[in-house]
Amino acid sequence: MHVVVGATGGTGTALVKELLARGEKVRAVSRGGDSAIPGAEAVAADASDAGRMREVCAGATAVYNCVNPPFQQWRSTFPEVIRSLVAAAGSTGAVLAFADDTWMYGTVDGPMTEDTPVRPVTDLGVLRAWLAELTMAAHHRGAAQVVIARGGELYGPAVESVLGQNLFGRAVAGRRPIWFGNPDLPITPTYIGDFAAGLATVAADPQAWGQVWHVPHTAPTTGREFAATLAGQLGQPARLTAVSETMVTPLKLISTVAKFGAALLYQFDQPFVVDGSRYLARYPGSAATSYVDGISQTVAWYRENRARIRTSMMPK
Repeated sequence: MHVVVGATGGTGTALVKELLARGEKVRAVSRGGDSAIPGAEAVAADASDAGRMREVCAGATAVYNCVNPPFQQWRSTFPEVIRSLVAAAGSTGAVLAFADDTWMYGTVDGPMTEDTPVRPVTDLGVLRAWLAELTMAAHHRGAAQVVIARGGELYGPAVESVLGQNLFGRAVAGRRPIWFGNPDLPITPTYIGDFAAGLATVAADPQAWGQVWHVPHTAPTTGREFAATLAGQLGQPARLTAVSETMVTPLKLISTVAKFGAALLYQFDQPFVVDGSRYLARYPGSAATSYVDGISQTVAWYRENRARIRTSMMPK
């Protein structure tokens, strides 16, 4: 039994599908219990409720932390979720796999590896560093088996990120797509299916536990090149609005996402390249989805879910 907690978000949905494709038995856990993926058992539960998590994780082989609360709830919710899932996984002898990001590395001038020093430069980066440390410390003290997978900025079906509605949503709606930060710097966007596959792979490998792994990526691109590929698939001009931190500042007064997200824009004003070579050395048969294919699948999802798309408040 593989228990995916946070199963209705972008990462959780992709992971449920990946595990089912591997022939695994999957329990999809969310607050509303409204996962509608055929073949998965949908369960309603609050991830911060330790007692309830012990119940839904009973008998599990692996427990996946794909929880992603709104920015304003990170400080109050995330620590309790970590403690709850560590206790639940430990009680049943399951590995706890944590879907993580790269915000704890702070400012860098080259590719980020698993050995990149943890030097966060924002409050949210400090929080992410502490959450990862809290998770890994559980492994080292024997409270639970733990493994962490990290990727770059995510994109793909159902993904809410800087590359989500601001880029894909606006482009599919016929509006000028927005890129936060410098669009001419190298970046390795992570397709959500690749992130899910990497998380499932390290969770299934006991030799990978107790470590952090960067999932594999394709060669670096730039925001401008990425957006041009998107425009080409939509038959639109290769146009792009680049938004600096200064331009975002006024939006902090009216947008919660802008208020918290602006603190992370430094990542897009430096090289944002995630090095997954260590993962590829251990799992040499792995391959990352090309930007052409990843963008195509993302566009298809946005077209199918056009009614759910909310375009950014940024001007046309």
